[in-house]
Amino acid sequence: MTGMARYASDPLQSRGRLYDEGRPENDGSTRGPRDDFQRDRDRIIHSISFRRLRHKTQVFVSPDGDHFRVRLTHSLEVAQIGRTIARSLGLNEDLTEALCLAHDIGHPPFGHAGEDALEEALADFGGFDHNAQTIRTLTKLERPYPRWDGLNLTWEMLEGLAKHNGPVSDPTWALSEANAPMNLDLDSWPSLEAQIAAVADDIAYDNHDIDDGIRAGLLSIDQLLVLPFIAERWSDICTRFPDIDRDRLVPELIRDQIGLMVNNVIETTARRIRDAGIETSDDVRSAGMMIGGFSDDMATKERALKKFMYANLYNHPEQMEAADKARIVVADLVTAYRDKPQLMPESWAETLPSEEPERMRHIADFMAGMTDRYASNSHTAIFGDQA
Repeated sequence: MTGMARYASDPLQSRGRLYDEGRPENDGSTRGPRDDFQRDRDRIIHSISFRRLRHKTQVFVSPDGDHFRVRLTHSLEVAQIGRTIARSLGLNEDLTEALCLAHDIGHPPFGHAGEDALEEALADFGGFDHNAQTIRTLTKLERPYPRWDGLNLTWEMLEGLAKHNGPVSDPTWALSEANAPMNLDLDSWPSLEAQIAAVADDIAYDNHDIDDGIRAGLLSIDQLLVLPFIAERWSDICTRFPDIDRDRLVPELIRDQIGLMVNNVIETTARRIRDAGIETSDDVRSAGMMIGGFSDDMATKERALKKFMYANLYNHPEQMEAADKARIVVADLVTAYRDKPQLMPESWAETLPSEEPERMRHIADFMAGMTDRYASNSHTAIFGDQA
């Protein structure tokens, strides 16, 4: 990639992969002249886990409408935002994109409701965390290669997934397990590419969840106008398009909000890079603070938006009812597979460990890989239609 800044992650300076693949990069082989981070991105896109995201909850559990977002479309939108910011800052776009595409792979069915149910089921066995499960999936459970488990991703890719929100002082068992063979320097800050992937995720779901909430009839523009920074944008849009139906202006609001946040991240991050004297990727990791992100003012506004969304959408009575049903489905299935392992597919039942905590963690691995539809159908097959 041309035009990269010195503080960008350079694939030619990668700390490498756990397993030696015995093939020099850019060798003009039949697998193409791709660098390490481009290969990481492509391995994510071609993985089974990534494909399953098309049937996993983003906001709405097993949405009936074809127009609502799911984990797959959300991940694509995060990647688009992440690449835009990375390009403007001279970062490595391919690593940024790969991190954005992979960040939700560890989510179980039914979103956070499913995660809550698995966390409760594994409370005595180390717990469950979707971020750690992402790395576990990509380093252990995906098996497309003949000589090793996992996708054999680069150190920079795994580091970014492990600590995109900052240093990790108390890693979960799954993250500790993944960290052991490669030492991801969990106590340092992540690359700027990882930091940008994290804030791109916030920008995407903050704004696109508004769009889906309005489309579902659980939110209205009038409700959103209690937030001054949204009211200001909405007033400006209505002034620019005085004769257009309000419903048609919602996408314009979403675009304006995303643009405002993206520009803020670019300007703020560039200023912090200058102020902190950041010159190399090592400087980023030792900066002692998050360099990539919102300004203090925008961060305050973004937190207010999240608080609003929890109060008015995520905790809406209809959403809570669906989440309660989803938690029951996941909890029932965990119990069923624990008591009768033969209910799992043969490949999973035959490899079930006999001792704890490995036994319950194996069941959780199977559960976390399920789509909403597969989990619902499995529950019906075991317990009948209890709707």
